Amino acid sequence: MSETEKKGIAAETEFLDEQKQEALLEKFDADSRTRKISKRTVVLFISIVAILYSVFHLYTTFNPIPALQQRAVHVAVGIGLIFLLYPMTKKQSRSRVPWLDWLLFIGAIATAGYLISQYTAIVTTRGGIPNTADIVMAVVTVLLVLEAARRVTGWILPVLALIFLAYPFFSHMPWVPISMATRPFDLGDIFGQLYLKTEGLYSTAIGASVNFIFLFILFGAFLAKSGMGQLFNDLALALAGHKQGGPAKVAVISSGFMGSINGAAVANVVGTGAFTIPMMKKIGYSKNFSGAVEASASVGGQILPPIMGASAFIMAETTGVEYGTIALAALIPALLYFLGVIMQVHFRAGRRGLKGIPKADLPRVKEVLKERGHLLLPILILIFLLYRGVPVGQTAIYTIVATVIIAAIRKETRMGFRDILAALDSGARQSLSVMVACAVVGIIIGVVSLTSFGNVMTSSIASLGAGSLFLTLFFTMLASMVLGMGLPSIPAYIITATMAAPALAEFDIPIIVAHLFVFYFGIFANITPPVALAAFAGAGISGGDPMKTGFHALKLSSAGFLIPYLFVYNPAMLMLDTEGIATNAREFGMAAPVDILLITATAVIGITALSAAIEGYFRTDMNLIFRILLGAGAIGMIIPETYSDVIGIVIVGAIFVVNFLKERRESSPATA
Repeated sequence: MSETEKKGIAAETEFLDEQKQEALLEKFDADSRTRKISKRTVVLFISIVAILYSVFHLYTTFNPIPALQQRAVHVAVGIGLIFLLYPMTKKQSRSRVPWLDWLLFIGAIATAGYLISQYTAIVTTRGGIPNTADIVMAVVTVLLVLEAARRVTGWILPVLALIFLAYPFFSHMPWVPISMATRPFDLGDIFGQLYLKTEGLYSTAIGASVNFIFLFILFGAFLAKSGMGQLFNDLALALAGHKQGGPAKVAVISSGFMGSINGAAVANVVGTGAFTIPMMKKIGYSKNFSGAVEASASVGGQILPPIMGASAFIMAETTGVEYGTIALAALIPALLYFLGVIMQVHFRAGRRGLKGIPKADLPRVKEVLKERGHLLLPILILIFLLYRGVPVGQTAIYTIVATVIIAAIRKETRMGFRDILAALDSGARQSLSVMVACAVVGIIIGVVSLTSFGNVMTSSIASLGAGSLFLTLFFTMLASMVLGMGLPSIPAYIITATMAAPALAEFDIPIIVAHLFVFYFGIFANITPPVALAAFAGAGISGGDPMKTGFHALKLSSAGFLIPYLFVYNPAMLMLDTEGIATNAREFGMAAPVDILLITATAVIGITALSAAIEGYFRTDMNLIFRILLGAGAIGMIIPETYSDVIGIVIVGAIFVVNFLKERRESSPATA
């Protein structure tokens, strides 16, 4: 949007400046608390390492090296950069890198150097059985990874990993419950598993990080450098800014798309919310509600195809189901989630008489597309290549190249050599939090695969469920939300998929359905009080109360808490034919179009009605009794049963008609 077009919007609206955005990010997003180094040679050195880190991933995508070596370099250089970029404590100086962190950087690089130099001996001569030097390097690597994770993600994830790491040391003790008891393990067993195999630190989690996630974060960095964020904002403004409650709808649309690409909910809340939240407040939305809208949309972006914050790729790696199948399956549930958020925004605006922004102050769709519409082409190319079955990592690189070429079409979006280097640098830095989280999760995965702890968790959930699918789903939901509290979305998903999803296999639930179920609730933990970091960041911008903002976000996301149950009981919502398919099946056919259409239509009406019931408004205000009845009818339509659909449509239809007639009476001139 040009400065001229912004003048109307900017009038009387205080947008958050970059300094305040940075302060908010550092408060609620640990991985934003980086050093601001004053010495230019050190800054240059870090940038060179980051750029080479990106080049390494680009090179090994087309020229693969042994998985253990590739993953070791990915982790070692990544945590080395963390030691240079992130201070040990909040009070430590951020203008320089202390000597201890230089030593830690060298130590991190040495962990990969040792594995590469000893790789042949480890694989052939020693057959994966560790010697003393292996154990020492393994212990050093684990400690370095945990310290790097503490600096980037905070204490929760490292402490969780330490609890798991302690388990095999004590699991053979007589005081351990029989269900959790194991054989004795020594240092060689434990640290050999974590360091010398691809079942620990260098597990599938890091495999997905190095092969897929890094490349798509890099793709996002190139899109950002080309101005994609501004395109989404301007396009959302042009399409929805003038509608009833327009700024809130702009927030939902733009944040949803950006959240899908970058997968960073808190950063997205601050970046997009700095623009949308003040606009929402200006037209009359409350502080708490404004922050909640931005948080709900930003978190929801991670369930929105095609990229899903890179989680779709790690799900494909974990389940063995093709990426295209996962993206297709996630589409309708994601659209229904955003429908629920937008309809609540719409009904609240109607109830309070909140108008949109005058069209004269908004950009026009044609002008936005003319100026930056070409930036949508890389997304289309990405979808096409994935649909054609091009390997995911190569697809990411092809779309990065396409982005650079397509962005050059117009001067405003063109990237020079410095911009390309800056994107390579930025992508590497943005990947660090995900990389180290995946490495720590690898410790958990290593312990689970070494011991029987995964089976213990699965049997515990199954026991609580007492043979009931609904109860098992409910307790799996609780486990997923607890495990997902305060964690980035990707490690939250990996942990929940490892610990909770297997419990659903007892009921022959197809693997993709089970993994999407736990994925949803691991994601929504970020907007569920008491740990709702995305909502807290929204409150920081709006000036609202963090907990109240969190509960508003929870209410806005209510559809998201129902949809996973819906697609478990009727997988047609995922557009998949799962009849007669075993739990471990990896190939699925398309569901019948009629089934897809029916379940989607009833869900759309049900979620719209649920939104109206929550806000107490449909064309006119509703009393408490009508709201309860409408909510019951809405849930009846959302439940995938014929009888409940019929009852639900009768209730919803009746209340909609009554409210429509009531509005007609209220709006008609008074008669004598």
